[in-house]
Amino acid sequence: MTTSPLERAADSFAAELARQRTGRGLSKKQLAVLMGFDPSYVSHVEGRRHRPTEDFARRAEAVLEASGAIWQRFREYDELRHARPGQPHREPHLPGQWLPPGTGLVVERELATLTYTDDGYRCVIHRELYNAGTEPVTRYLVRVAVDRYPNDPGRSNRHHREHPLTFAELQLQARRDDGGGDPEPMHWRAKHDRDAFKEIWLLFENGERRFPLYPGDRATIEYAYSVGQEKWGPWFQRAVRLPTRQLAVRLDLPAALDPQVWGVETSLSAEEGPLRTAPQRHDEGDRAIFDWHTDDPPLNARYRMQWRFRARPDTDPDVGPGGARVRPSDRMRGIGIVQRGADLLRQRGRPFDLPGEEQAARDVVDRLNTALARLDELHPFSKGVGIAAPQLGIGRAAAVVRPPDRLAEPVVLINPRVVDASPDTDEQYEGCLSYFDHRGLVPRPLRLDVEHAQWDGSRIITSFEFGMARLVAHEIDHLEGRLYVDRMAPGVPLVPVEEYRETGHPWRY
Repeated sequence: MTTSPLERAADSFAAELARQRTGRGLSKKQLAVLMGFDPSYVSHVEGRRHRPTEDFARRAEAVLEASGAIWQRFREYDELRHARPGQPHREPHLPGQWLPPGTGLVVERELATLTYTDDGYRCVIHRELYNAGTEPVTRYLVRVAVDRYPNDPGRSNRHHREHPLTFAELQLQARRDDGGGDPEPMHWRAKHDRDAFKEIWLLFENGERRFPLYPGDRATIEYAYSVGQEKWGPWFQRAVRLPTRQLAVRLDLPAALDPQVWGVETSLSAEEGPLRTAPQRHDEGDRAIFDWHTDDPPLNARYRMQWRFRARPDTDPDVGPGGARVRPSDRMRGIGIVQRGADLLRQRGRPFDLPGEEQAARDVVDRLNTALARLDELHPFSKGVGIAAPQLGIGRAAAVVRPPDRLAEPVVLINPRVVDASPDTDEQYEGCLSYFDHRGLVPRPLRLDVEHAQWDGSRIITSFEFGMARLVAHEIDHLEGRLYVDRMAPGVPLVPVEEYRETGHPWRY
């Protein structure tokens, strides 16, 4: 039986949706919830019982971060649908219309300038924002992170414990400018205060009034802070956490120090590599200015500028003490991740007695979430990532798993136990924060039912599929004193991370 071009286009849309969903390790119900639809709706679309709508396609494209693949399939389907006789003419799509309702803030342009003088580093971030959502925006989250010795994590960690970054020294200032008068100072509020990084809410308000950014409106915000040279380190990183039209970086360095500047980039679809275009230098008096920019950077991409002063040779960030290159496991150890060989990794985590130990459990989960935030600065973790309490030297039964979809909330597992598992399994390569120099081929069930505790002591059962089932199984193994190498088939070799070629790619199902 032949099918029409329209039916084939609908099939292509459903197939692309399923491919992107399974690639992110999401069940149909999980995707529907993230998109704001009834739990059965994705199943109906993939099963061709419902035809795709523009709203559905936009939301799926944004949630799955499909790089335009889902949106392209919908456009092909939609153009055929409107080409049928009797259908109204449809105007061409305008650039940028992929943004779904509720997308929220869009960065139309960011210019990040870092200036180095004898007094230290001064960072000024200039962002032009557009509210593409449906609700007023009243606050904006920013992060300040330092790493004095980026290729010696242990030394850097000790340094920042002894010399923590403080809000007082940052001298943080922020303002909003609508282009129609004097800029409005913005108040701010601390969200996280750690030795080497801060998370800060910039508030669309001050002591005199509130000035939320309403849907459809634009505003420019600018914030600036200072960090001493004894804490900063020779690098400057920008992470794309919101849809961004253009990102520009400027380094303003003393020409007398003969600076050499280069950069690397990392995304969810590619491992670390050099910037696609080189920073451009020009001199202004006694200053060496390096400019670099990129248009339409992908979400969750990271761009890291690095430099050394050839007139001051002790600042080369590529070389650790004694000229040795730092191993990936050294980076994990440097931020406090317990490494393979430690006795604690072979012990079962002690369960929490809930609700009596609720505060203790919350404290452990907070430490796990903080560690995940720090890990995001070191590696893209495109497959998702989890961390268990024993990996932070805490012998308790708690773990946190961040799904491959960064828009999804992390999964908190307290006193978990597997109550059912699918007989169907597959083998995929896994890594481990406690054994980060290698990857191993590990068989896991495709579905896992896990009973776990809530804060009040009640227990619920959650079902996980595909990639999330693998991540959750890995963390539960940690809480039971196992490592992934225990699950590998006899005789299967480990792959050194230097030879592993799937970094940046989701698991395939």
